[in-house]
Amino acid sequence: MNSEQQAKSLNWAKHQKRWFGKWHLYVGIIAGAIVAFVGLTGSILVFQDDIDRALNPNLFEVIAQKQKLPVEDIVPLIKKNYPKIKIDYLLLNDVKNPNEAYSITNLKTNEQTFINPYNGKITGKRIYTSSFIRVVTELHRTLLIPVAGRYICGLASLCLLILTISGLRLWIPKKWKQLKTVLTVRFSGSFKRQNYDWHNSLGFYSSPFVAILSLTGFSITFSTLVIPLLFLLSGKSPQGVAKLLGAKSAWHAQANPLPLKDIVAAVKEKMPDGYIGGIAFPADKMGTYRLDVVSGNLPKVGKREMLVVDQYTGKTLLNSRKDFPNVGNAYLSWLTPIHYGSFGGRPTQVIAIIAGLMPFALFITGFIIWWPRYKKQKKGKKHKTKESKLDEQAQSPTLVKDGKAEVIKAPLPKLGRYFLINFKSGFKYAAIILAISSIMGALYGLPSGIVIQPAIFVVAFSCVMVCLNFICALLSEIFNILFLVPFRKGSHKVTRYFALSAAFFICYLTVYIVLLNTGLEVF
Repeated sequence: MNSEQQAKSLNWAKHQKRWFGKWHLYVGIIAGAIVAFVGLTGSILVFQDDIDRALNPNLFEVIAQKQKLPVEDIVPLIKKNYPKIKIDYLLLNDVKNPNEAYSITNLKTNEQTFINPYNGKITGKRIYTSSFIRVVTELHRTLLIPVAGRYICGLASLCLLILTISGLRLWIPKKWKQLKTVLTVRFSGSFKRQNYDWHNSLGFYSSPFVAILSLTGFSITFSTLVIPLLFLLSGKSPQGVAKLLGAKSAWHAQANPLPLKDIVAAVKEKMPDGYIGGIAFPADKMGTYRLDVVSGNLPKVGKREMLVVDQYTGKTLLNSRKDFPNVGNAYLSWLTPIHYGSFGGRPTQVIAIIAGLMPFALFITGFIIWWPRYKKQKKGKKHKTKESKLDEQAQSPTLVKDGKAEVIKAPLPKLGRYFLINFKSGFKYAAIILAISSIMGALYGLPSGIVIQPAIFVVAFSCVMVCLNFICALLSEIFNILFLVPFRKGSHKVTRYFALSAAFFICYLTVYIVLLNTGLEVF
């Protein structure tokens, strides 16, 4: 190896020892296996409806007849013919498909009953929690671990986002003339070299889609945190949202539930352009009807909306079209379709499958890269070699004193000035990340011709992550100023983190507000 090659190798090694390299390594080691498993199960769920129907054709398929019975007529018919069936939720599935059966779910017994929409007769039953797709769904969402599993998977989504961002930063070559090298696989190289190239190339090309899946996965898992924050950023009280979602029917001793046709009339009045995709029935005397309504053509699975209606008066207690901000409706309509790729039909579903498989491929190739290095370290390199010490001295200014070289540490500016320097730099970084975020969303929808909506969605929901990060940075800086600075232990790293986070927060929040008043209308 000549001196020029050694220099390149040395530069690349130093590049990988930066803080983002350590984050990539440690997060990959700690969470890599879980992230890979969640990705694999997610890939199966991309076509969950198709798989479930293929495995159970006798349950889902009926012979098409002249006209399906209206939902307000078929429910009384079911109750008359099968009085023992408890209806907690009626799913109309794809109402536009003449061969599609309706399904009734009993939430207490987990029994799912399939109904012929033409005559109201039962076509089959099953315990839905034991179905293949349901098991895969629970593995994807909770790892079959009660309570804690849901949050483990949610944090795994966050880890995947960190791995993607840090991996991209690691991927950036020291010199741009190396760009072609890091974008391709050198098939003439050794297995070790090819594996390294595959890890870099797969990570780079899949990063837009993997980042989006991780962002949406986190937002789905931590919806109780994300939804109130979205409403708060939109100028609406989170308490008001909770009040709307927790609305109760006006029960009194003489109150009698209205017939279902009166409840359905609320949909025709409030959302005449939509059709009912499902109905949640009142759980008790204070319960309400929740009607899940589908309208429009975007996303391709339809825009999801919600009405909550008093079971005694027929009064609309919640109308998502009116009561939710634009971003709230975006959450309802687009979050799950983007996570599973269904928003653009088959093209985006194929992308979602490939993106779901990437964490597993990157975990395997990453492990092959890391394991030999780990074994080498374990064998005994506990102390720095002379070369590494010389390398450190070469990077830092030195002063010769009494025949010995001492490293000179340049004094850092005061915290206030240091904050302003990094705060200014933060806007530059935020602008770059904003552009990249929107491009990622646009690329995801490009094969299906749906570009604007996913681009806006990614930027808007990235704002939630930026806000959460800013809160963490603010708390860290408060601790730094109150408890460390007075004792001359203040950390400039914490101040830098806070300055960059503040710049990102201002930049993203500004764009978010603009999108609420313009771009998000497309949702």
